[in-house]
Amino acid sequence: MKYDFTSITERSGRDAIAVDMLPVKNSIVKEGFSRIPMWVADMSFPTAPSVQKALADRISHPFFGYFVPQKEYYQAVIRWHERRYGTTGLSPACIGYENGVLGGVMSALGVFCSRGDKVLVHSPTYIGFTHSLENAGYHIISSPLIQDDGGTRRMDYQDMEEKIKKHHIHAALLCSPHNPSGRVWRREELEQAMDLFSRYDVQVVADEIWADIIVGNNRHIPAQMVSQDARMRTVALYAPSKTFNLAGLVGSYHVIYNPQIRDRIRKESSLAHYNSMNVLSMHALIGAYSEPGAEWVDELCQVLSDNVDYALSFIGRHFPGVTVTRPEGTYLLFLDCSRWCQEHKMSLDDLLKAGIAVGVLWQDGRPFHGKCHIRMNLALPKALVEEAFERLRKYVFCMPD
Repeated sequence: MKYDFTSITERSGRDAIAVDMLPVKNSIVKEGFSRIPMWVADMSFPTAPSVQKALADRISHPFFGYFVPQKEYYQAVIRWHERRYGTTGLSPACIGYENGVLGGVMSALGVFCSRGDKVLVHSPTYIGFTHSLENAGYHIISSPLIQDDGGTRRMDYQDMEEKIKKHHIHAALLCSPHNPSGRVWRREELEQAMDLFSRYDVQVVADEIWADIIVGNNRHIPAQMVSQDARMRTVALYAPSKTFNLAGLVGSYHVIYNPQIRDRIRKESSLAHYNSMNVLSMHALIGAYSEPGAEWVDELCQVLSDNVDYALSFIGRHFPGVTVTRPEGTYLLFLDCSRWCQEHKMSLDDLLKAGIAVGVLWQDGRPFHGKCHIRMNLALPKALVEEAFERLRKYVFCMPD
């Protein structure tokens, strides 16, 4: 490969909660075990060289005053969406900065809803959705994803329709690709969901921050691209942060084709006077959404696909009683440990702490609406993934060689 996805970098003390914090209260890492970060959704890979170069070039000019976004910023977003997702009809007018995807979600819901309204959300559910909606006074109506005979999670359209009608719902959150299940929705699945939303006049907020992290032969389809109606009723939110490991820079954006919705959301987001672009995040995006950046992402997805293959094979051979569905996107596994915990008379809390004790920092899946689940991040050099699973086999699941 052209780019380095194998070197292990010491991140401790370098502004990385992934290693500087433990994800479970009252847990400890035993002496002699290094920390392997497999919880919060950032990567243990350095960002793309094109991003570092763009930042270094800008920092070399020692002025950081007031500015407006460059035309190159909008051109980079448009080109990226056209080439990576097959998007058509995107213009600079449709693109607006958001100080984080969750901030964009709240601005959109502030236009679509009144506080106290009910919002349809699939479960399992990204923990950020739960916290943001509840803190703002919205009521979450969960529609569980159902698993088919192969274990693949799918939307339950009948359940969605019943809940939309029963609760008089007029706003829905769509996570695409889905966190934490890793589903990459097919066009026909999105078409059916959007047809349902259209029939009941449900406005859609689509979190598509994972759009670039696709494993295997899957392909991300923007929700706005499945029909003209979907284009006009959907606010889509993106960021280079998951793809290029840039969460600390903050630099999300929305895509809104409907001019009336666009004007109202821009007004809503302006009320708190918080929603201003950072000059360095602008240049980071330009460096990311470049030809070298695209080449880097292609290699990243190959690395992640290999890590997924390794992890699923290892779990199948060494962790009897733990089940997991192959993710189609994201770099996350959502482990169902129900049977293992029951058979070994161990609580999920004890299992989580046992892993952390040997340095495997994995994440409680219950806040994501997984009853006995663990969320596990595979965006690490292969050597660290292998080390983590060997520790789990030897010290936690206690399986022989």
